[in-house]
Amino acid sequence: MTSQLSELLEELTPKRIVEELNKYVVGQEEAKKAVAIALRNRWRRQKLPEYIRDEVAPKNILMIGPTGVGKTEIARRLAGLIKAPFVKVEATKYTEVGYVGRDVESMVRELVEVSYQMVKREKVERVKERARKLAEERILDYLVPQQFTSFGIRESQDAGKREELRERLRRGELDEKVIEIDVQEKAIPMVGIAGPPGFEELENQLREMFSNLMPSKKRRKLRVKEALHILEQEEAEKLIDMEEVAREAVFRAENFGIIFIDEIDKIAVKTPGTGPGVSREGVQRDLLPILEGTNVNTKYGPVKTDHILFIGAGAFHMAKPSDLIPELQGRFPIRVELKPLTKEDFVKILTEPENALTKQYIELLRTEGVEIEFTEDAVEEIARISEDTNNRTENIGARRLHTVMEKLLEDISFNAPDMSGQHIIIDSRFVRAKLEGIVKDEELSRYIL
Repeated sequence: MTSQLSELLEELTPKRIVEELNKYVVGQEEAKKAVAIALRNRWRRQKLPEYIRDEVAPKNILMIGPTGVGKTEIARRLAGLIKAPFVKVEATKYTEVGYVGRDVESMVRELVEVSYQMVKREKVERVKERARKLAEERILDYLVPQQFTSFGIRESQDAGKREELRERLRRGELDEKVIEIDVQEKAIPMVGIAGPPGFEELENQLREMFSNLMPSKKRRKLRVKEALHILEQEEAEKLIDMEEVAREAVFRAENFGIIFIDEIDKIAVKTPGTGPGVSREGVQRDLLPILEGTNVNTKYGPVKTDHILFIGAGAFHMAKPSDLIPELQGRFPIRVELKPLTKEDFVKILTEPENALTKQYIELLRTEGVEIEFTEDAVEEIARISEDTNNRTENIGARRLHTVMEKLLEDISFNAPDMSGQHIIIDSRFVRAKLEGIVKDEELSRYIL
């Protein structure tokens, strides 16, 4: 499995990574280039001789730029591209040790959990065919109970009927038939622990331990289709070595994991004395060992953070990167500044990406039998209004397009069920008629757009 991941990374040259990101993210070439190099270095490191491999640490990235310009989207698409364990966390959700809240080590535990589920899904997919056949046999056992002689040899009188039912089962003819089956259920007792931060992890581990100690079977009435799915999952888990899954998950998290820390600028605000600023600076200090390299205990075993890639991101309009404590600044050697989006960028965002907003609305309304078509001048006008609103109120980047598009198509979306068969052309006059009154009223646009 790890070799498959390495092969995938080998195919993903920096140029290819940027090309893939271009399908979803407009502009921000510098940021794309930085993450492409960082990702390629993961593969390069695996190819190094062992004596130097552990010496090559990942070059963590700090993305600086206003909200809505693509920071999170770049990281999210990057993780999807390589199928690597990826978690996005908010820096403001964490508190330093001694304060009520989440401790920073929980982000590593979360990453390992994501890695575990990813590896488990892949393993299940591999044994899917075998699990399906075993589940079929169990379904047939409920439909035609097996008969055994005193010597343990099955009687053959029902063999014909069993094979006939097997064919019908595979053709889907028995899908709606209701049968009563024994389903494996895990009894999860209510365990509550009061204590300092970090104890929620102990609570989760106790729940897991008790559920494994006290598995139970419950008789349930289900349609054959549902029963087959449940039994297939049960059989797949029996065929998988869970210890191997845990080992692979830890290895993948340690060597290919990405943790995206959003709003990192919010813990950089300097407030001398007492108050929340003390806790924020404490979060920075607690992050240091994790970024530098330490061991974090998880339910799948200890995890070394030395080679996890950390991507920090923040708008930094209330603080500067230099407001972070010096040691933390040094843990993010690569700095990329993302530029505010222009009208031209908005036009591209509306039309070019595979998930472009105009394409989304066209497909959404097509489900109601309504065809909408955006003209070029309409797209230009939407982009102009979005840029203008960003300049006059809060600059929320590409997120402004969502607000403008929703307001523009509000009436059509509302009346769509009664408009089946209609073809609506949305041009610049339509856009101005719908939005100009709101745009001119600055106070109104502040609340609506």
